[in-house]
Amino acid sequence: MAAVDPRTPEAPSGLPRLLAATPASNGPADLAGHRTLMPAPPSPRRGADRALIDEVERAGLLGRGGAGFPTAMKLRAVASGRRRPVVVVNGAESEPASRKDLLLLTTRPHLVLDGALAAAAAVGADRIEIGLDTDEAAGAIETALAARRGAERPSATVHIVRVPRRYLSGEERSLVRAIGGGPAIPALGPRPFERGVDGRPTLVQNVETLAHLAQITAFGGDWFREVGADDEPGSRLVTVSGAVARPGVFEVAGGTPVANVLRAAGGRRDDVSAVLVGGYFGAWIDVEHALPVRLTDGDLAAHGTAFGAGVIWFLPRGACGLRETERVASWFAGQTADQCGPCVHGLASIAGGLVSLVGGGGRDEAARLRRWSDDVEGRGACRLPDGAVRFVRSGLKVFGADIERHRIDGRCDAALDQTLLPLY
Repeated sequence: MAAVDPRTPEAPSGLPRLLAATPASNGPADLAGHRTLMPAPPSPRRGADRALIDEVERAGLLGRGGAGFPTAMKLRAVASGRRRPVVVVNGAESEPASRKDLLLLTTRPHLVLDGALAAAAAVGADRIEIGLDTDEAAGAIETALAARRGAERPSATVHIVRVPRRYLSGEERSLVRAIGGGPAIPALGPRPFERGVDGRPTLVQNVETLAHLAQITAFGGDWFREVGADDEPGSRLVTVSGAVARPGVFEVAGGTPVANVLRAAGGRRDDVSAVLVGGYFGAWIDVEHALPVRLTDGDLAAHGTAFGAGVIWFLPRGACGLRETERVASWFAGQTADQCGPCVHGLASIAGGLVSLVGGGGRDEAARLRRWSDDVEGRGACRLPDGAVRFVRSGLKVFGADIERHRIDGRCDAALDQTLLPLY
């Protein structure tokens, strides 16, 4: 990496990092205030910056969009292509219960833009496409880009692309297709790192991942690892909601137990029966087993889930977890791209079976749903059906006792009639 400028701002100590307040700022798009915390990123040139990629590998940064793929491996794959790469910022926060990416885009837009430019420098890209699905995010990034014009020489062309607010808009092949003017649904064929936007090798990275990348570029991989666990270095943004005193987005160290996240959110507002970890691509865990679990994919895998998009949602004991599971499953059925039979028909059948269970359906309905889940898994053009059935299976397991109560009484012991999990 290039020698450190003696005027480089001091690296943050401890937490927060991504959410550190900008001193003397006149707003989230105040570039001068941002530069008191962060130096300008390197300018992209033709050809990869191998030293920068090595630094990202030393940091151990994993993708924060859901899959948790090693970022350095992705950078190397794109940089090895024959044509000049494109960088795509994935700002389509398709997880309904997540707010972390929107928070970064609206309050730390320059950090995200620095990360996109650092990624472009790492792979040798000359073009950055930013995919966004809300007016709020688009307005913040447009204002930040305007603040940079004249203040800093542009080192890559940057475009904003609006995409529909639906779950599949955040899938990387869907996003690449939308940038090319097509529908925001997954396309069959090569992955974007091989052939993406305009047939060029394309790096698709989540907003939070790029924010971390900006800080690693500025302060180094060893600094990044000063926080977090060996198997989950750095910090992570977590959207915490449900039966907590202070719902919101929190920055925690990798490997933090769920119980510590609950304390950061002010503790329980009501008694809790279960915790949804990883969002709607994640899984329900009963509260006694959930609280001691560390937020690492290794620990979460033992409970059938992963950190995913960083959503932790606490179900109040007075709510019906079976009904919440049915609502999300029905929503998933409406989010399909209408391309794959197992997804289109399978998810609709599973959602219908859950509706039947909530209404006191037959004794064999749960077994039938598990069998249908096995039939659907791994057979879609994207991971939508896999995430949906993982979520459904966890609901059938954690709320198994409620299934029998619904069968006998037409409902369980839930005292709350309102629905709780957010959908769009």
